Amino acid sequence: MKKFKAALFDLDGVVFDTEPQYTEFWGSQCLEFHPDKPNLAKDIKGQTLTQIYDKYFSGELQDKQELITERLNDFERQMQFEYIRGFEKFISDLRYNGVKTAVVTSSNIPKMNSVYAIHQEFESLFDTILTAEDFAESKPSPDCYLKAAARLGVRTEECIVFEDSFNGLKSGQAAGMTIVGLSTTNAAAAIRPYSDIVISDYTDISFSKCNEMIESKG
Repeated sequence: MKKFKAALFDLDGVVFDTEPQYTEFWGSQCLEFHPDKPNLAKDIKGQTLTQIYDKYFSGELQDKQELITERLNDFERQMQFEYIRGFEKFISDLRYNGVKTAVVTSSNIPKMNSVYAIHQEFESLFDTILTAEDFAESKPSPDCYLKAAARLGVRTEECIVFEDSFNGLKSGQAAGMTIVGLSTTNAAAAIRPYSDIVISDYTDISFSKCNEMIESKG
């Protein structure tokens, strides 16, 4: 009996190749407000906006949060949302085989509206889309992935999570799900301890490989 029933995808660096663009944006903000931290744009990868603000833009910089949010919203309205190589073929393969699909992202509704404006087909690729407004606890809490499984009506052991960030990978692990790590944001060697397998894109993965991975875990 088929055991693989749901594929849960993070958005940035997993569905869309947007991480280089965010590196550009946060690089400019960090240069302006944290010139003493040249690697900060890399350090904040995979963190939510709230987490970034709490850690790096509180105290004396708290009054800059509104300005940065405005800049970020403007930036996201102009972003290019290009699919990770092989994604469209892969998700078509999943849906053909009856796998339920979901986006589980810390992005907010205004960001998703920018996605929908460019990709009119996007919502039809997924059975549900969960955004920051749908869960109280951010990754690495498992809350978002547990809610996605509940919404799809599947068990955690029937789910595969596709993630690129450390917080996202840890979130999927904590939810008790099988993990496919994408080395689009962090090096493959760095994310391997948090992943069942690591891929660079979707060209060499398929429904059958995912189903075998679930079945091999018993």
